[in-house]
Amino acid sequence: MSKYIVSIDQGTTSSRAIVFDQKATVVSSGQLEHEQIFPRAGWVEHNPIEIWNNVRDVVALALSRAKLSYEDIAGVGITNQRETTLVWNRHTGIPVTNAIVWQDTRTQKIAQELAGDKGADRYKAIVGLPLATYFSGPKISWILNNIKGARESADKGDLFFGTMDTWLLWNMTGGIDGGIHVTDVTNASRTMLMDLDTLTWREDIAADMGIPLTMLPEIRSSSEIYGSGKASGIFPGVPISGILGDQQAATFGQACFQVGMAKNTYGTGNFVLLSTGEKRIDSTHGLLTTVCYQIGTAAPIYALEGSIAVTGSLVQWLRDNLGLFSNATDIEKLAREVDDNGGAYFVPAFSGLFAPYWRPDARGALVGLTRYVNKYHIARAALEATAYQTREVIEAMNADAGVELTELRVDGGMVANELLMQFQADQLGVPVIRPSVIETTALGAAYAAGIAVGFWAGPEDVTENWSEGKRWEPQMPVPERDKLYRNWKKAVTKTMGWVDQDVET
Repeated sequence: MSKYIVSIDQGTTSSRAIVFDQKATVVSSGQLEHEQIFPRAGWVEHNPIEIWNNVRDVVALALSRAKLSYEDIAGVGITNQRETTLVWNRHTGIPVTNAIVWQDTRTQKIAQELAGDKGADRYKAIVGLPLATYFSGPKISWILNNIKGARESADKGDLFFGTMDTWLLWNMTGGIDGGIHVTDVTNASRTMLMDLDTLTWREDIAADMGIPLTMLPEIRSSSEIYGSGKASGIFPGVPISGILGDQQAATFGQACFQVGMAKNTYGTGNFVLLSTGEKRIDSTHGLLTTVCYQIGTAAPIYALEGSIAVTGSLVQWLRDNLGLFSNATDIEKLAREVDDNGGAYFVPAFSGLFAPYWRPDARGALVGLTRYVNKYHIARAALEATAYQTREVIEAMNADAGVELTELRVDGGMVANELLMQFQADQLGVPVIRPSVIETTALGAAYAAGIAVGFWAGPEDVTENWSEGKRWEPQMPVPERDKLYRNWKKAVTKTMGWVDQDVET
């Protein structure tokens, strides 16, 4: 039996390949960043050819560093930035344009037109999502309506749509030479096109958005053998057997299998998911209802999600756009130079406000400034913004689920920031727990792939392998915690209504 599982983690800023052993220990990895393309204000794009090339390179890096070959690999899992939208020609394999990233706001006018008199929740009872620039369906519409020749090619059946999981799987299994055009239920649930109850595409919603069904991939479970790598590509003959959207993968890797268990991933954005089991809960507090995972032919498991657009990317913005520091990890050192935020609050609504507000008209703001405030206070305010946004989502989640969260499992790059983790525990008033293996997104996809090929027995192995790495207990007095949060809520109101007549057409 092959001894390892490889997880391909195609994220917003980089692509990684990680090799895991039977005990879910990281054996080796490879990682490459890709270009962030900003053609206009509010537009964010990726080059899908660059990403595919990077994935091949990071797989080679990971295997060579561990001195392994494809023959040592039992299965491959894919996890991905979810709503990022790609359309390509099925006969040539060439994308019709760059991928439109989940953060992109160009589809605001399309979302408004679809909402019409019925409002942003027009499809929410079916798909679990409000009409917003975040999701894939309106992005497909924009491509078909604005890229020369795309509409005609789509109507002839020449174009495929996919999120990044679909693009990678199609290329890995042959591309124009018989590539498999498939996505899983978690990624499909982020398109605004899938019925949450039947797990099938809604022809009526696709028609409303002008999307031919021939473009859409087949929907499959999160853990099954979709196909094998082609002899001429990476992983020849190795089963590709797991797909999970990145936030669902992290939930799986965190072993949040019991109803009411929740995790928060601190990455480019923050994403809190709370398992609701086989029952879908329709949010009345600004959250999303989504598919958490589906193992083979078992019933799907649902989740409530609070999506926050900008957290880690705010740190990146301070580094790249303002030059406040040279390495993202330096922000903690700067923030520790002061005892508090000096009265400054940073609301990073660069892509509007996501959960629980869903205000595309919002834009980022730094408020409460006096001459006393310096770069150290701004660094601290940026970190605190992540914790405040998370608290807003958790409070909405508690209200929707009807139970109070008792602990929060955390993962992602920012959990190495201990100042942030302590402030998060202080704001939530519950313990924050970091697992011993923090690569939970990649690990979740590895588990899904491994379960499908018998490398692991099932979720019980995931639970057995999970272990606590560090815990932060609340320390801040409640009056101080609530005063800070009250001021944050006030700051949020200052960002709304900024976009008026300058909405993209």
